[in-house]
Amino acid sequence: MKMASIKGLFLVSLFFLLTLSSTHAQELKTIKLNEPNKKRGLPVMEALSLRASVREWSDKEVSLQDLSDLLWAANGINRPEIKKRTAASAMNAQDVDIYVFMKDGVYLYDAANHALNPVASGDFRSKMGMRPGPPPGGPGTPPAGAPKGSPPGPESPAPIQLMLISDTSRFRGGTPEIKLEWGAIDTGIVSQNIALFCAATGMATRPRASFDREAIKSILKLKDTQYPFLNHPIGYPK
Repeated sequence: MKMASIKGLFLVSLFFLLTLSSTHAQELKTIKLNEPNKKRGLPVMEALSLRASVREWSDKEVSLQDLSDLLWAANGINRPEIKKRTAASAMNAQDVDIYVFMKDGVYLYDAANHALNPVASGDFRSKMGMRPGPPPGGPGTPPAGAPKGSPPGPESPAPIQLMLISDTSRFRGGTPEIKLEWGAIDTGIVSQNIALFCAATGMATRPRASFDREAIKSILKLKDTQYPFLNHPIGYPK
């Protein structure tokens, strides 16, 4: 009788944990983004004159329209009939994915449907915090013998964080080294789109290459061919 009671309690507990886990996984839902407003913003030359890296943001939440326009400008589909993007890519591989880290969780930008698909529940924005420097051999690594600079100063948190990840498996040819180089170049193009959009619309950002890559890979469950190159904190000027 006692053994039956223990077994029953175990089954009830297991059912509770499975239910809780399932509920937690379903907390996030796909976010359908607004149609991009293609008439907004400053002329490109004026936007270039204002482009700057920002380290402080206000507490104001990023609006859905601003987020929708930002993601479309970054790497959205601007020629639907041929499925081409606002950002060029080597071999038209369209290798750069944008992960959006928000207060409630992480989403993946789905350019084809102009939507955000849920990836992970929880606030992981702190994982984008600056480290003293990039990993050995990573982007931005100074040459041997170069003097070491001071670690970056403190940075106020931004409402959202965009993580730019290149999936080099999408390139149809090339060595692993050249694929990584192409991925870095393609990521830079998307990064510049983000910077220009922010400058043209009164938003604020800066590209960052120093962050905890291993933590990001774990959170997003990335494959070996997916390389996190840059992240952009996004918000409004303080």
